[in-house]
Amino acid sequence: MSLEVFPIMPNNSQITVGAAIAAFLEECGVKVAFGVISIHNMPILDAFNERGKIRFVMARGEAGGTNMADAYARTTGRLGVCLTSTGTAAGNAAGAMVEALTAGTPLLHLTGQIETPYLDQSLSYIHEAPDQLTMLQAVSKAAFRVRSVETALSTIKRAVQTALTAPTGPVSVEIPIDIQAALIDTPTDLKPSPIAPRLPAEDALDELAARFAQARRPLLWLGGGARHAGAQVARLMAMGVGVVTSTQGRGIVAEDDSRSLGAFNLQKPVEDFYQTCDAMLVVGSRLRGNETLKYELKLPRPLLRIDTDPSAEGRCYASDYFVSGDSALALEGLANRLEGRMKIDPVFAADLQAARSTAEKALLDGLGPYDELVKQLQGVVGRNFNWVRDVTVSNSTWGNRQLKIFNPTAGVHALGGGIGQGLAMGVGAAIGAAVIGSGRKTFCLSGDGGFILNLGELATAVQEKADVVYVLMNDQRYGVIQNIQDAQYGGRRCYVNLHTPDYAQLCAALQLGHTRISDLADLQAGLSTALAARGPFILEIDMLSIGSFSAAFAGPPTKVALPA
Repeated sequence: MSLEVFPIMPNNSQITVGAAIAAFLEECGVKVAFGVISIHNMPILDAFNERGKIRFVMARGEAGGTNMADAYARTTGRLGVCLTSTGTAAGNAAGAMVEALTAGTPLLHLTGQIETPYLDQSLSYIHEAPDQLTMLQAVSKAAFRVRSVETALSTIKRAVQTALTAPTGPVSVEIPIDIQAALIDTPTDLKPSPIAPRLPAEDALDELAARFAQARRPLLWLGGGARHAGAQVARLMAMGVGVVTSTQGRGIVAEDDSRSLGAFNLQKPVEDFYQTCDAMLVVGSRLRGNETLKYELKLPRPLLRIDTDPSAEGRCYASDYFVSGDSALALEGLANRLEGRMKIDPVFAADLQAARSTAEKALLDGLGPYDELVKQLQGVVGRNFNWVRDVTVSNSTWGNRQLKIFNPTAGVHALGGGIGQGLAMGVGAAIGAAVIGSGRKTFCLSGDGGFILNLGELATAVQEKADVVYVLMNDQRYGVIQNIQDAQYGGRRCYVNLHTPDYAQLCAALQLGHTRISDLADLQAGLSTALAARGPFILEIDMLSIGSFSAAFAGPPTKVALPA
């Protein structure tokens, strides 16, 4: 059987499997998908085009398309969708899938597969990857293969349900091309499968409340699993409970709230403050190694935890009590039980704010001239913006903490530590803002080393008119690697200096807005130009002219490296 004889033209009572998948995704509320067209996904994309209800963003590579879908999902709170071809193309998406898996992003990855008669036959068929499904399982929350025309739609339904069920994550589905193109009777049931939250046990909430009510200086540590629990967190804060967040939990509480430490979660003044607290409740957070000094950060005791994943109990830190359940439902039940029972130390709030102020001052002192960049950025972004960050020295020093954000879906960070993903993520976040009408301007912080990795996606940004400002920190080197070499390898620098393009010329060729800042006295004018632009714009910060940070960042902090 060859591709050319597949029936692809439906009659009045039948549609292709690809069209049925498109119709189902529409019922799921999908408005946009990302990826690269191929002979092995064409029936689905042909249906997108013919039906005209799902916008398809044509990325220049599968990695970029998957990163775009990831950021779209994080900033809109909706299902992200990406499409790739099979074999090499599915492999190209693997790194971006790892990022989505690390971040717990609800994402549907639809990848093609070769014709079923040739599948798994070791025939060296074009576009085939041996044991592709195992590869996809390694980089996904779950991975499925559509094995028949009859089960195609039910498999996609299961995949979407799995992606959206907490703990959420990316799910891959490979669909052989002959099945995509096959004709079926028009489905009558296109409703997505229900998503059931995990209900916390009432007696477990009783016990949690009894323990937490004893605290006079209680603190919440909020992770990404609590992003939908803002209202419940606000109730507890009104009772006097303090807050600190992980990188993923940023924006659950507005970061200018005096009752919050923001994401200043591991600095020495904050660790000292922890030791004055008499309870910490960790909600929806994995207490990741790079946010806990490789699990050596001294956290308050008792350490209580809420997580929808029962297997999170005992990971990273031993807990004194654990409740399994949806974070919003658990916090609602907890707040109901604590009304009128909390007796908060009257100086607790002032002590919390003093710890944050001390940590914040130390960070700003280490920025040197770039303190001015942070202040001016904060002055122009307002409260309704997307803050996308790639892995770069600037993000590790200030982007992950200091530029304040005010919404739990506003922040996107390459959580898994892979460089170069921010450029494409900025596109996805900007398109998400346009699709849902949030009115958010997207700002993306990038380093020149990572930026050039996926440079082709700038063409996608231009073509799609993505409203994103790239703040490109250009020092023509891998800055963090150089700092590590200085700190740990006796200053022996190698393989860090980078040939970088002239971005003014590159942007002119792409019809992309650009300005270079070589003196921070020109920053305000540059920011005004960037804000006025419609579509993508690069605000290049010439670090070689402006100078270095006062404090060198040499990798994720550890207990021994953290200053006393």
